[in-house]
Amino acid sequence: MERAYEVTADPVDTADPVVRTPYGAVRGRYEHGIAVFRGIPFAAPPFGPRRFRPPVPPEPWEGVRDAGAFGPTPPKPPYSQAFSRYLSDPVVAGDDCLNLNVWTPAPEAGARLPVMVWIHGGALTRGSSAVPVYDGSSFARDGVVLVSFNYRLGVEGYGLFPDAPPNPGLRDQLAALEWVHDAVAAFGGDPDRVTVFGESAGAISIGALLASPRARGLFHRAVLQSGPPESAERDKVRRLVRRMATRLKVPATAAAFAEVDRTLLAETQAEVGRRAGPILGGPAFGIVVDGDLVPRDPLEALLDGAARDVPLLLGWTSEEYRLWLVPTGLTEHIDRLGAVALAGAMARCRCGPEVPRGYRTAHPDATASDLVGQMVTDHLLRYPLRRLAGSRTDGDRAPCHVYEFAWRSRLPGLGACHALELGFVFDSAEVPDSAKLAGPGAPRELAREMHTAWVRFATDGDPGWPAWDTTHPVRVFGGDGEPVVHGLRDPETALWEAASIRPEPAPAAPGGSGSLLRGAPPLSVLRRLRRPGATSRL
Repeated sequence: MERAYEVTADPVDTADPVVRTPYGAVRGRYEHGIAVFRGIPFAAPPFGPRRFRPPVPPEPWEGVRDAGAFGPTPPKPPYSQAFSRYLSDPVVAGDDCLNLNVWTPAPEAGARLPVMVWIHGGALTRGSSAVPVYDGSSFARDGVVLVSFNYRLGVEGYGLFPDAPPNPGLRDQLAALEWVHDAVAAFGGDPDRVTVFGESAGAISIGALLASPRARGLFHRAVLQSGPPESAERDKVRRLVRRMATRLKVPATAAAFAEVDRTLLAETQAEVGRRAGPILGGPAFGIVVDGDLVPRDPLEALLDGAARDVPLLLGWTSEEYRLWLVPTGLTEHIDRLGAVALAGAMARCRCGPEVPRGYRTAHPDATASDLVGQMVTDHLLRYPLRRLAGSRTDGDRAPCHVYEFAWRSRLPGLGACHALELGFVFDSAEVPDSAKLAGPGAPRELAREMHTAWVRFATDGDPGWPAWDTTHPVRVFGGDGEPVVHGLRDPETALWEAASIRPEPAPAAPGGSGSLLRGAPPLSVLRRLRRPGATSRL
């Protein structure tokens, strides 16, 4: 096994911070007055006999382990050329990929600073804690201990097999949170003031952890950015595993997949899943209900009162869908299809024609791609998050604060797209990797506003605007009007509320394509929307 660290004997250079973890001492670096520790293992390498199995603790080490560089990243396919223009995803080779990083202004027991734990996104198939946008220096500068970590991705972390437990990637996240609970005090953090925050797949993961009895007490506040609590359909996950098995010519079992080279496995995964995405749907990896870590659907559990005492901050961007459509050219394709594309959105969202009609009435000048994008965004993301916020208006539940990020990228077509807010939350908007999505000249003042709100929430639970109530207050970051808007997107939500109490619509009659009343058959429409080589799943 490749070793991604060095061990030295005591004494060590006193210019570098040294902290003892439950498994041994680590030596970090001071960077602009912030103590930074990178690549600390929280679990053993998940390969060999541990592949596709739940995480186990790392082997303790003697002496002092160097923690000056990011540790190995989990196996993953690279982003396609279309998306790599906008999103960075560094690769660090090695086996010891279940590692974490700590930024702290006071690496000493007794400081009792608030702790924030970042869970990265990437559709559960890409990303890592080494992405430069996720630099924790700004949080440490503002008195917060910031922790970020890796977890297994794709089939390695979320494949569903008959001979292995489900959700090993989510179990990695639980192990990282257990490490934080046990070790963060030595880094100056308060284990009783831990806030988890994540975006996209990271937020979806937090939804599952909120609803999991096994994660109870490991964190005390939660931030969900552009990702709702949800569970994946087991049959869809199995279908993706079977497609991979067919291509690899092996049985669809964990034992067989464990014999496959990890690079080949990642490449095969990318190939079979290349046409899946939020707009088009299709088989994809996701968190499944397993009767153990995830005993039931996370959203339903939370609506019923799970984690009722955990304050929440949640929200979205104004134009999430633009990152799913613009890089692949699907925007122009959907606009050409017009009403056919709207019929496809009906099939994707399992709604009747009254929903797209309502969107057209509310937005008469919108293009077909904007209508389809907003429909799918509301159906998959905003409506579930608003339901969660609405469940927090009872007096016996902790409050929920809601935001919308409305500032538009300087790059053509991206608008206020998915993931654009990340550089502002981390106050890293000037990092070159952040500018890949935001473009040049991102407003520093907006980054300070948003970052400060996250710090305030982690510190005392109040980000600086009213909690969700019957007036539906939304803090709009980077908009043109008032910072707090009441009733934002209420008309669209009303369409989904009405649709949710109606029977699921029957499939459209074959042959029609010019009317939303008839539409094309859902399968035919979705096939027409797909373009070879285009993948929009993030």
